[in-house]
Amino acid sequence: MANFKTNRTEEDILREMTAILRELKDPRIDPMLTVVRAELSRDLSDCKIFVSSLSGRDAAKRSCLGLDSASGFIRRELFHRLKIRKCPTLHFVADDSIAHSAEINRMLHEIQPPVEEPQEKE
Repeated sequence: MANFKTNRTEEDILREMTAILRELKDPRIDPMLTVVRAELSRDLSDCKIFVSSLSGRDAAKRSCLGLDSASGFIRRELFHRLKIRKCPTLHFVADDSIAHSAEINRMLHEIQPPVEEPQEKE
């Protein structure tokens, strides 16, 4: 079970990763990329960062390659922004949760019956 410091650091990493992602200029990184969650190891030395794209899992996988190549820059930025003693090693994992939820939402709207407007009496 994760303790308070781990949870707080995961939230901080998630918040700062979202801001750092907007600053990256790599063309491999999808502009619709979102950081879904961060999982820290118990000793705070490794961090899995799950990213998802509205464009689908393939776009998220391509973006992970760009993020892996920029991991040194990202670690340095996290180190300075979070003011932590040691920055964890970052591992980026493609996730399709956003595209999956958008697909479920689309399917639900298809099966929803149309709303009838009440007719006014004359």
